[in-house]
Amino acid sequence: MGSGQPRGRSGGRPTLEEVAVRAGVGRGTVSRVINGSPRVSEHTRAAVEEAVAELGYVPNTAARALAANRTDSIAVVVPEPESRFFSEPYFSDIIHGVGAALADTDMQLLLTFAGGDRERRSLAQYLSAHRVDGVLLVSVHADDPLPDLLEQLEIPAVISGRRSAEERLASVDSDNFGGARAAVGHLLSRGRRTIATITGRLDVYGAQRRLDGYVDALTEAGHPPSADLTAHGDFTEDGGRRAMADLLARRPDLDAVFAGSDVMAAGARQVLREAGRRIPDDVALVGFDDSAIARHMDPPLTSVRQPIAEMGRTMTNVLLAEIADTRPSAARRLARQQIVLPTELVCRESS
Repeated sequence: MGSGQPRGRSGGRPTLEEVAVRAGVGRGTVSRVINGSPRVSEHTRAAVEEAVAELGYVPNTAARALAANRTDSIAVVVPEPESRFFSEPYFSDIIHGVGAALADTDMQLLLTFAGGDRERRSLAQYLSAHRVDGVLLVSVHADDPLPDLLEQLEIPAVISGRRSAEERLASVDSDNFGGARAAVGHLLSRGRRTIATITGRLDVYGAQRRLDGYVDALTEAGHPPSADLTAHGDFTEDGGRRAMADLLARRPDLDAVFAGSDVMAAGARQVLREAGRRIPDDVALVGFDDSAIARHMDPPLTSVRQPIAEMGRTMTNVLLAEIADTRPSAARRLARQQIVLPTELVCRESS
């Protein structure tokens, strides 16, 4: 008797109009129920859902998206080289959180890198054609032109970490300042006094806030930081090695290091060991992120835990809300959220 596939009056798949007739409502009402609109009574919603079940109606998501000028897809844009994306746990944790938030939706996820000028130009053309409904921007630098382009195109966007204190786009960040303060406060409480820091790239606002937290904690404790105890890294392991070598050359008397990421802390640890410095006996070491690297180091690394997967989930939920917001653009801009999630210091043997 065939495939058992439900058929409408015309012998094909059931249509929206046939669902409306069966439920005794208009076509627009059926459309509102299927699209989850709250502007439908519970009685009407139940009647439509019953008709959908009886007829076996399956919405044509492609047609719905086209009619609503939607693509049912969002892009995660990483303005970094692919090598950094695959070497740092931060990015995979963000993607894990994004995927979890999209699990119960019909949205498709596009991952794209924009680490060079050519890639950025190609991405700009792609976005200008409105081929996605929204964008999640991960690891944005202060001079990155992509956020401004998204604003001009009026494409909903959320950033992981603000570009500055005056960020105009919606953003989700962790408490970089408070996390750094807690890390340095912990080192001070352990009797360390010559505390150095390895920063991330300071054109990333979160890295600047971690440096601010380091300075604030030392200043409040009556130990104003010295310029020769600050070395600039770039969030890479090699950058951590170079910065640690510089610090040892300048201040061989240092007794603690706060690194702006676990990856840089891993590089610093190698240099300290090669120099014969025991961790934590001679030099205490603290990182930031609380990634798998921290747990598997020898000795295990004290680190500031960021809720990275939660950041990915929160970013996605904020973006989905922006995509669904039908208010005029001026009203949407005023309602953009700047969310800061708490951090937590996880103490291990390295400090």
